[in-house]
Amino acid sequence: MWYGSLVVRHGSVRPLARYQLNSLRLNSCRVAGWGTEEEGGIGPHIIPRVRIYTKTGDSGETSLFDKSRVSKSHPRVEAYGDVDELNACLGAGRAAGVDPDVDAVLETIQRQLFAVGARLADPAARIAARVEKAAVQPADVERLEKWIDSFEQALPPLRKFILPGGSVCGAWLHLSRTVCRRAERRVVSLGEGAVEPIVVVYLNRLSDLLFVMARTASHRQGSPEAEW
Repeated sequence: MWYGSLVVRHGSVRPLARYQLNSLRLNSCRVAGWGTEEEGGIGPHIIPRVRIYTKTGDSGETSLFDKSRVSKSHPRVEAYGDVDELNACLGAGRAAGVDPDVDAVLETIQRQLFAVGARLADPAARIAARVEKAAVQPADVERLEKWIDSFEQALPPLRKFILPGGSVCGAWLHLSRTVCRRAERRVVSLGEGAVEPIVVVYLNRLSDLLFVMARTASHRQGSPEAEW
């Protein structure tokens, strides 16, 4: 996931492309050698296709939103990389087959995780107050809690630890829960003040929801839980 990549590198496939669309047009014209209208060129009317590979990361570095170049092993990159992995796991869970209400919740979470990743790739808070879709708010945490309460009501009481597994989707959601916990640990390891506290709270609550949803997916498909 290219949270911090330069505009000219990925264009409209970036999660915040609309915010930087004008920059893409200008940069595309310059890269193509046309110049902009101000420079006497053709102007930003035709946008050439941008290649998916750029070779700018071949030295082991990548860009954050503040345009700083950091190692791909930088703690921030590790953190939003874990969030990206979590998103992919949720996608695999959805592809395994889920009920429409569960699928809708997972899609909403996937979209929210793009916002979480964007915040992690934005150390200077350059987009914090500008891009609404990149926001992580207390209301988002409250929504997770409501989902937890709703799904849990239909589950048998949990009296013992259970082995991760169950249905295929349930197993994917159990895996997602563990990746979410890892992402939370990565974010906490960035240190106090490195990210907004709400990001940690969101990931913490999300892991609880994913555990409940894993049980829900297996329970609805008639897969028994193996207790420890």
